Amino acid sequence: MNQPAAYRTDRVRSIDLLRGIIMIIMALDHVRDYIHVTAVTGNPTDLATTTIPLFLTRWITHFCAPLFVFLSGISAYLNSRRKTVPEMAAFLMKRGLWLVVADGLIISLVMTFNPTYSVILLQVIWAIGWGMLILGLLLRAGYKAIAITGIVLFFGHNLTGLLQPLQGPSATVSGILLTGPVIFTVAGKLLIMPYPILPWAGVMMLGFAFGKLFGRETEAAARRKKLLTSGVVLTALFLLLRFINIYGDPSPWSAQASASFTVLSFLNVTKYPPSLQFCCMTIGPGLVMLSLLDRWNGRLAGFLEVYGKVPFFYFLMHFLLIHLITVVLFFATGNSLRQAIDPSSIFLFRPANWGFGLGYTYLLWFIVVLLMYYPCRRYMRYKASHNYWWLSYV
Repeated sequence: MNQPAAYRTDRVRSIDLLRGIIMIIMALDHVRDYIHVTAVTGNPTDLATTTIPLFLTRWITHFCAPLFVFLSGISAYLNSRRKTVPEMAAFLMKRGLWLVVADGLIISLVMTFNPTYSVILLQVIWAIGWGMLILGLLLRAGYKAIAITGIVLFFGHNLTGLLQPLQGPSATVSGILLTGPVIFTVAGKLLIMPYPILPWAGVMMLGFAFGKLFGRETEAAARRKKLLTSGVVLTALFLLLRFINIYGDPSPWSAQASASFTVLSFLNVTKYPPSLQFCCMTIGPGLVMLSLLDRWNGRLAGFLEVYGKVPFFYFLMHFLLIHLITVVLFFATGNSLRQAIDPSSIFLFRPANWGFGLGYTYLLWFIVVLLMYYPCRRYMRYKASHNYWWLSYV
C-alpha cells in the first residue's frame, strides 16, 4: 500500500524545526569525537586544559540530547491522540524495544566499526527506547500520572546523590537506572552506558506532558505564551540553582583565574547523569525556541525541517558518514591498516593521538551537514508518500 500516511499531514512544524536544529548541532559534537586531535585524550570541559572555543563547541551540543528526548515525548503524546490506549501502548513498547536493540547492534557498530562487538555503546537512542518502554507501561495510568512521574524524576533525581554509594552489582544496577555512567564487562564485551534510564525517562515524560499544549484544543497564541513562560521559568531556575550552589548539580561552580573562565565554570554542569541544572539550562531555552519557531516560515525553515522529520535516519547515517570520512583521512595522513586498532580508542581508524584542529572540525561538520541534506530530503519524501508499517520505526 503506497498511500500517504494520514498522521503525517498534521505534524507540528515547530517541533520538526527545533529537532532539525539540534540534529545539525549534534553532528558538530560527533565530528569532534572522530576528528579533533584531543577528543580521545582530553576532556573539552576540563577547565584546566580546555580553551574557550573548545569548551563552547562542546557546551552548545549539550542542548541536543535533552531536547531530542523531550521532543520525543511531545511526539509520543501527539501520536497517542490518534490511537487507542492499547494501540499506543503496544506501539511505544515495540518502538522502544526496537530502539534499544538498534542502538546496541546497529548504531554501536557504525560508531566503532568493530564487527566483533568487543565494545558496545548504549547512548541516547538506548535512553529514548527505554523511555518509550516505560511510557508504554504507564500509558494506562493516564496523562496526570505520567506528568506527575515526569515532574518527580525531573526535579528529584538529584536526591539520589544524598544516598550512601552502593558497591558491587547493586552499584551497576543503580548506575544503569539512576546514577550512570556505567562501564562493565559481560561475556567479554565492554558495555558503555552513559545514559541512566530513569532521569532520561523523566525528561521524556515531561515532554509528553507538554505535548498537550500542541493539541487542537489549545489556541496557538496561548501555546506560544505558555511555552515562553515555562522556558523563562526553567532558565531562571537554572540561574538561581547554579548561583546558590546547593542543589541540582554535583559539580559546583567556582571563581577562576579570569572572568571568562569563571563564566565557563558556571556553565559547566553535569550531563552524565543529567543533573537538574543541566536539564533546566537546556530545556528552558528549548521551550523558548519552540515558542519562537511556532510562526517561523521561509527557505531556511524548510531546510532545517528536512533533518527534523527523519531523526533516526539522520542519526544513523550521519554517524556512518562521519566514520567513513574518518577512515579516508586516517589513510590520507599516512597511517596503515595495522594502525587502525588503538587500545586507547574505542573507534577503529581513530587512534588516540591523531586528529586535526578545531578549524578543520568545523569545516568537516559543515560538509557532513550538507552531504546529509539530499539523502534526508529523499527519505523524508519517501516516508510522506508511503505507508509501510516499518516506516514508523525508522
